[in-house]
Amino acid sequence: MSKTAAVFLAFLSLVLVATPSRAQLFPSGNVYVGAAYGDSVDVINRYTFRGWEASGEDFPFARRPYLGIVLDGSGLYRLGVQQYSLLIGPRVSVNYGKWRPFFQVMGGVQRDASGGTSHTPIAEDIGGGVDRKFQFLFMKHFAWRLEFDYMHTRLLHASQDDYRGSTGLVWRF
Repeated sequence: MSKTAAVFLAFLSLVLVATPSRAQLFPSGNVYVGAAYGDSVDVINRYTFRGWEASGEDFPFARRPYLGIVLDGSGLYRLGVQQYSLLIGPRVSVNYGKWRPFFQVMGGVQRDASGGTSHTPIAEDIGGGVDRKFQFLFMKHFAWRLEFDYMHTRLLHASQDDYRGSTGLVWRF
């Protein structure tokens, strides 16, 4: 299965599963799927990646609508190397008309696979971005996101710095 087909099926699954169970899973929040570009720097080498990013955000505190909890996953690829991450953490956001800037701090794991070996270090992520709501009447629950993240991982005594930028579609409910 191609990467494009996998991303499309993941997005379709999120939309179809989240719609009927909306009241139970997310009373309010959003789902994001987008294309990602990554830059990774380890002790010796610098690599560039292309891939996908997806996240789900929930606003669990009724009295604090600016504070959300985010579950974020991504897959970045280059010839012979695959890098997956799964992160969770808080996101702070503010609405300014059609714009919604946000800032997030997350932690989780990253899986790097290359040449038949894989490593799974702990990952820390700090980042932010902005959502721009669409003005079209039939797309009032959608927005476009531009997001940038810095991720730091450490495995034994080696550390790695990753930079990720992504853009894509946000479904707000």
